[in-house]
Amino acid sequence: MASHLRDQGHEVRIVSYDRGYRTLHTHFESLEISGLHIISSDNKVSMPRTVFTNLRRLPEFRRSVRRLKQLFDEFHPDIVITDFEPMTAYLARSRKLPLISLDNQHRMRYMHYDSPPRLRLDRWVTEMVIRLMVPTPDVALASTFFQGKVKNDRTFLFPPILRAEMGELTPVSGEHHLVYVTSGYDTLIDVLKRFADERFVIYGYNREAVDGNLQYREFSTEGFLADLAGCRSVIATAGFTLISEAMYLQKPYLAFPMHGQFEQQLNGLCLEELGYGMNARAADYETLNSFLNSVPRFADALQHYADGFSNNPQACQNLAIRERLDTLLANEGAVLREFHQRR
Repeated sequence: MASHLRDQGHEVRIVSYDRGYRTLHTHFESLEISGLHIISSDNKVSMPRTVFTNLRRLPEFRRSVRRLKQLFDEFHPDIVITDFEPMTAYLARSRKLPLISLDNQHRMRYMHYDSPPRLRLDRWVTEMVIRLMVPTPDVALASTFFQGKVKNDRTFLFPPILRAEMGELTPVSGEHHLVYVTSGYDTLIDVLKRFADERFVIYGYNREAVDGNLQYREFSTEGFLADLAGCRSVIATAGFTLISEAMYLQKPYLAFPMHGQFEQQLNGLCLEELGYGMNARAADYETLNSFLNSVPRFADALQHYADGFSNNPQACQNLAIRERLDTLLANEGAVLREFHQRR
């Protein structure tokens, strides 16, 4: 999206942290700041460790705010676009600059959807966190693979944003299942070992090793995408990006939403409702066995995914959201400024 803005003649500055900064700073003039971190273990969010880790970094956050204010003073931005990054969003609001949110989180604030009663509290907390993280944007461009009605006329829904490399992949149904975990998920690994006739390629443990039917691989973008394109199915946490890319390549998906993270719970629920995979409550033998037996059924259903590889090879060009962004920013942001004045 930043490349598109630059190609349209806009002057762009990137503000990011961690992997986002490492990826983008070689292509754009960028400022590195500190960001919030979620700490988890065995696929469960640890709230005490998450709070403690972020509290310890308060001095870094203060330094980031000072650097960001200096960037605003020197660059004089006309418009701010935030991918759920709060510092830029709040600074835009304090300086009365038009603000666009461009992310998947705001579908949970501005789109109607169903969720089970057991997640009612998690849903409420998540919506409150979204409100605290990003002050009300003038326009919300929300990506989603599950469509619902929007709650206002300044929210626009789009298919998931796909990186350009996805369009260069040729998906085939291979012999392995791609497994991606974060912060280790030993309970799942132990269950995978029981399916000796299946081959699992595992990312997330940051090592190269073979253990029976398990092949561990260190992360590399090129290697990961090749294994994704060539796998028979995906077994992973319920992150929005990976589910979106698996759908694009029409790969059946077994989702293990991280406990304590409502967004992942919602992703798993929507995936299952669409019929493209399973939303797992626990990593046990019965769940894995049921999924592996259902892979052909899910693969057949994915043939009808509207933004899938075989049905829409142009999906990775992200044309709809790019066109909306161009409309908002045309004539020195005239349309966006109308939304800004109304808000």
